[in-house]
Amino acid sequence: MATPETYTHETAPTQYVDVNGVPFAYRTFGKADGLPLIFLQHFTGTMDNWDPLVTNGLAQNHRVVLFDQAGVGNSGGQTPTTVAQMTRDAYDFIRALGFEKVDLLGFSLGNFIAQQLVLDHPGLARRLVLAGGAPAGQGAEEFKYVTSNLGGKSPKDILLYLFFADTASSQQQGEAFVQRLQRRTTDRDTPSTPQVFQAQYQAIVNWCTTPEPSLDRLAEIKQPALVVQGNNDTMFPTRQSVLLFEKLPNAQLSLYPDSSHGSLFQHARLFVEQVSYFLQAED
Repeated sequence: MATPETYTHETAPTQYVDVNGVPFAYRTFGKADGLPLIFLQHFTGTMDNWDPLVTNGLAQNHRVVLFDQAGVGNSGGQTPTTVAQMTRDAYDFIRALGFEKVDLLGFSLGNFIAQQLVLDHPGLARRLVLAGGAPAGQGAEEFKYVTSNLGGKSPKDILLYLFFADTASSQQQGEAFVQRLQRRTTDRDTPSTPQVFQAQYQAIVNWCTTPEPSLDRLAEIKQPALVVQGNNDTMFPTRQSVLLFEKLPNAQLSLYPDSSHGSLFQHARLFVEQVSYFLQAED
């Protein structure tokens, strides 16, 4: 009988769960016991945009859960235009699977959703991994600038441009990352549509322009948090992750060298090692 432990990133079947009348696509693999590790994805990303080195690596000690937000990939519905609604959907998805307590790993837009999930539902998460993000009220102009330069680029070139630094070594690692994304050859997600792009763009800009001058609400997040960022992120500048680390009362910070927004993929093995250690630490 197949169980999550018999699957990997490449072989886990796509399943569906009803979330308020909308079918949400998800995949789960790794250890059957222990807290689930919920992955919250980046701007326009589907389940197939997670790096198998990261997901399979963390599945060695955790039950990995990947899913597509409403309107994204193989999930039904329309993509929301606010982080608040995406957060409600993520919470309802987690509860629809019967999970009462989880660990969260949020990257980029998923980082914002992870922050909001813990603020809205303080008892949901045990620990947080916050990669490539920023506090509310930060980063709108940088995000608008980098995304304004996507016209005419191929999907591969967009990933290399957005996620990897403009150095030969970082771009080489980016090429390897793009190749790894093709390891899953069957039962793949439907690529994101223009509706997903426009809705998530609006959600990110709204999050980044939300007036939150004192950042006081971050003090409400009591869970241990691991903040991860590249040393030169051009989408959400590195200083914003440092600010996030400074304002969270129980946070660690890891900055990776020669890397940009996708530092967790460029330094995938190091990221898995650090996250595994962090998640297995005593509370």
